[in-house]
Amino acid sequence: MPFANYKFPQGTLTAEQKEEIIHKTTDMFVGYFGEGVRPYTMVLVDEVVDGGWGRADEVLTIARMRERSQPKG
Repeated sequence: MPFANYKFPQGTLTAEQKEEIIHKTTDMFVGYFGEGVRPYTMVLVDEVVDGGWGRADEVLTIARMRERSQPKG
């Protein structure tokens, strides 16, 4: 059974975006393994509480991500 688990900061995706991720991921698995895997494909979209994740020994928050995405200058 193909399985994918995505984790995103809470509140950053709409219900429509989550649905799109599920459909596109399922289609990707079908593209690799054939139509027979569609009924057995599991896709989970988890939302992680703000500040509940990190990278490179730094706790990340939505505010920090927004600060970094702002153009400098």
